[in-house]
Amino acid sequence: MSASPKSRTTFDLARMKRDGKKIVMLTAYDALFASLVDASGVDVVLVGDSVNTVLCGEDTTLSATLEQMLYHGRIVRAGVERALVVVDMPFLSYQVSVEDAKRNSGRVLKETGAHGVKLEGGAAMADTIRGLTGIGIPVMGHLGFTPQSVHQVGGYRVQGRGTAAADRIVADAEALQEAGVFSIVLELMPSEVAHRVTDAVTVPTIGIGSGPYCDGQVLVLHDMLGLNQGFEPKFLKRYADLAPAVRQAVETFAADVRAGHYPDAAHSYDE
Repeated sequence: MSASPKSRTTFDLARMKRDGKKIVMLTAYDALFASLVDASGVDVVLVGDSVNTVLCGEDTTLSATLEQMLYHGRIVRAGVERALVVVDMPFLSYQVSVEDAKRNSGRVLKETGAHGVKLEGGAAMADTIRGLTGIGIPVMGHLGFTPQSVHQVGGYRVQGRGTAAADRIVADAEALQEAGVFSIVLELMPSEVAHRVTDAVTVPTIGIGSGPYCDGQVLVLHDMLGLNQGFEPKFLKRYADLAPAVRQAVETFAADVRAGHYPDAAHSYDE
């Protein structure tokens, strides 16, 4: 889908930080939800590798594949007209070598029409990010709790507690900025640590479970709509409770079919 004159760009996000305007980001995994999210005015649509847990039922994001992200990136982009679309690079698609990262991230932009990619990790990823930005691939960073490192960091837990850990996150953010990222997601860290990072860098920070001081916020769409009822972290605010409504609709449909009430004359065709 071609970009419209009103489409968000990475420069718009930088301007929003300078102007003190909050950035809104949500996930989407298909064209239908992407179009609804886009029409609602969000600034960034993230095609997260969380698709692997939210839609595919896996315990972690680790088994997400590049082909999976290409598919979901392409169909999300088909539903978006104005928001910036960013696609998560899955585990091992960018960590092995800079050349791998270039090849795979290039495929994502070329085959999906997305505007950028997101990589997890701190200073250790700086050379990879420089390699990508050096050939024109916009990169969003991701610090704090990084789901692709879930086993290394000891599970789903807050990162950056304690002075040394907080200092490392700030240093990582500065390294990512120097390497050329256009934005950084800050996940699961104390509010004051996210505040320090946001003040330390000129690129926008987008928080999830990291308090109110970030330049923007992101949630997983299915979580904030109340569709993923088994996921109840402290940071999550549900803006709808759709799971009961879905169950009720399906139960009513099933009852109508079994009782012979559907389809009735109003829902059938005449000769």
